[in-house]
Amino acid sequence: MDREVRIADITLKRQGNENALSFKEKLELSKLLDRMGASVIEIEGVENPKVDSLRIKSIAAAVKNSAVAVPVKLEKESVDAVWNALSGARNPRLQVPAAVSPMQMEYIFHKKPAAMLEAIAQTVRYCAEKTENVEFIADDAARSDERFLYDALNAAIEAGAKTVTLCNAAGNMLPEEFGAFLEKVKENVPALSNVTLGAACDNTLSMADACLVAAVRAGARELKAAAHPYKTASLQNVSKVLSDRGETFGIFTGVRTVELKRLTRQIESIFRGEKGKAAPEEAAGKESAENLVLSQHDEKEAVLKAAAAIGYELSEEDGDAVWAAFQEIAARREQIDARELDAIVAAAAMQVPPTYLLKTYVITAGNTAKSMATVRLTREDEELEGVALGDGPIDAAFMALEQAVGCHYELDEFQVRAVTEGRGAMGETVVRLASGGKLYGGRGISTDIVGASIGAYLSALNKIAFEEAQNE
Repeated sequence: MDREVRIADITLKRQGNENALSFKEKLELSKLLDRMGASVIEIEGVENPKVDSLRIKSIAAAVKNSAVAVPVKLEKESVDAVWNALSGARNPRLQVPAAVSPMQMEYIFHKKPAAMLEAIAQTVRYCAEKTENVEFIADDAARSDERFLYDALNAAIEAGAKTVTLCNAAGNMLPEEFGAFLEKVKENVPALSNVTLGAACDNTLSMADACLVAAVRAGARELKAAAHPYKTASLQNVSKVLSDRGETFGIFTGVRTVELKRLTRQIESIFRGEKGKAAPEEAAGKESAENLVLSQHDEKEAVLKAAAAIGYELSEEDGDAVWAAFQEIAARREQIDARELDAIVAAAAMQVPPTYLLKTYVITAGNTAKSMATVRLTREDEELEGVALGDGPIDAAFMALEQAVGCHYELDEFQVRAVTEGRGAMGETVVRLASGGKLYGGRGISTDIVGASIGAYLSALNKIAFEEAQNE
């Protein structure tokens, strides 16, 4: 049985009128979802050929890893229009959504059951001539006539659908009911064992997240969720459950959980910007991390206020150290932005004797397998070792460090930048870890960016360990 559960993000489909995004914002959002590791990015179909074709082509070109999925109508002309715009994507998917409940068939599609079955088969078959990646979506499966649903699924699979998604559009099922529904459908449609079973659920009862977890237990291997949920399941919540409890179900996901929180905040800021509302911390201090700029003319109070705006809680002693470091750097630079202030705080605040010292690390990485890191630390006379797989060498190194020390801390921020030029350029990294409601920053610098990242992580970790020891 396939162990990977794919996450199909539907944020761009489920925006709501009050959350409508501009063309530029949709493009930016698709890039963030791609970086996050969403298996599929679902976008809107073609209504206005000129405008929508340009939007689909632009997103298809911008997405490098995820599949880009676009719905078609039950007609060849719609398939052609979508495919002409989508075919340039690295991994294009055509979706065939169809009503399978009597009410939707009659009032939305104006078709009788026999005509709907024929339209489903014809459209899926025509899509399969364009690409192997075809998904059939049973839009209102939970309210359908059982016999017709089974016939529709068999028709779609026989016509070439490789993914079949069952939707609870009413969102009126409890998790155990939704899981039992999927089990029953699988039992009556044996052909589902040859394709990927997908699941989607509206959040009418505020149980969409739990319903998707129940769907995984019932055998679903693709879930529809949204990084900015609008009446649907939350990508962040579902990914966290599957990441933390995946071994219980014998599954894993490709979502980059280390980056998920930071990228989700960026996605939320896109929607806040469209609605013209400031984030709570912006309303309070008006120093958003993106727009904050300081200079040598700023007073100590302004600098410490800016440090608080980006999340640091500084003692009087640490505030003095940050102010001194800021003055030294500001004398040589016209402006200091939020990222640079973050590095100053990480380097100057709360300098402590190290609890953990790095002994060795070995990283293996490539383009055909997950990266693996082995890290050895010393704590007094004790040697600690951690070995972990990750999405890239830095992710693997951070997870190996967590394993070595036996604690998990939320990665609040991770920055990388070059501080010198040329082949042997020095790289600087800043890591912020969250613990006990506070942020702890660490800074590392090296010609090896992985080594710099490990150094920054250890610096922040040592600050946490020191404060925990002081509070015992």
